[in-house]
Amino acid sequence: MQSEHGHSPSALIAARIEKRWATLSVAIIVLLAAMAAFAGIHQATMPQARVETADPSTLHLSGEFIESNLGSAVEPDGSVTVRAIGQQYSFTPQCVVVPADTPVTLRATSADVVHGILIEGTNINTMLVPGYVSVMNARFKEPGDHLMPCQEFCGVGHEGMWGKVQVVDKDTFRAMSTDNRRLTCVK
Repeated sequence: MQSEHGHSPSALIAARIEKRWATLSVAIIVLLAAMAAFAGIHQATMPQARVETADPSTLHLSGEFIESNLGSAVEPDGSVTVRAIGQQYSFTPQCVVVPADTPVTLRATSADVVHGILIEGTNINTMLVPGYVSVMNARFKEPGDHLMPCQEFCGVGHEGMWGKVQVVDKDTFRAMSTDNRRLTCVK
């Protein structure tokens, strides 16, 4: 049996169902695009509540990121703060030591171009933008070494820009920190 247009009733039902699915698919795409646009606009108009800056041209001369202040340091509350600089094509310090199972705050910036810090085996993954201080909090569960490559292309030497985070037990870290104010694992 065929309809007046020469189509069977089952073909008409299939066509109606396909139109509904096509409409639903387009609606989902429009909704996702609207959500992405809203998130992008909201993030652009609502920046972080607290943005710290650092002058990249004077990082090595004064302030928080002078060379003698880089590396790991024990804070009065027992937490550890790591300060580092990314610059073409290295991290300073290249290797940092942190204690296991202790709150660690990583404060880093860039001296020249955009770099990235990715600490393998953790959720630390951020960009280092010249003029701004990136702050990340972490807690390393157990001793071990974590590679820290630059994951933002920063120039022709980018592939050689690697660092390391060495996690040691608390007693070892405590013993190391009694001898040095700032710790790195670079010999």
